[in-house]
Amino acid sequence: MNRRKPHGLTRLTAVCVLAMITLATACGTTGAGGVSTVQPGGAADTGMAGCTALLGARQPAATEYPMIRSEFASSHWADLRTAGVSYVELAVALRTARADAYETVWFYQRLSAACTRHGWHG
Repeated sequence: MNRRKPHGLTRLTAVCVLAMITLATACGTTGAGGVSTVQPGGAADTGMAGCTALLGARQPAATEYPMIRSEFASSHWADLRTAGVSYVELAVALRTARADAYETVWFYQRLSAACTRHGWHG
């Protein structure tokens, strides 16, 4: 029997699409209507650390995903909490199962928009 070798194009395609989405959605730091949701002088939300871990320049190791998930889970902002936890759970699931690339892009776009809405800028 011939073993099927993964060619890696799916991952490369997803990375390219995600990079374009990041450029398109993460350029601003304001929420809907141009009003920033960042509160100057307030305590930093734990979800922002999750945004930095997932959307920053360094790709996190798989062993870091539980910590990143807990950062999103304890966020004060419901949209950031939902988007972050969902994306981390999808990323963990993708390590063992094949998924539709559009699903991954949609989750990443939702996370990127939520992070941007609350003041994250990479």
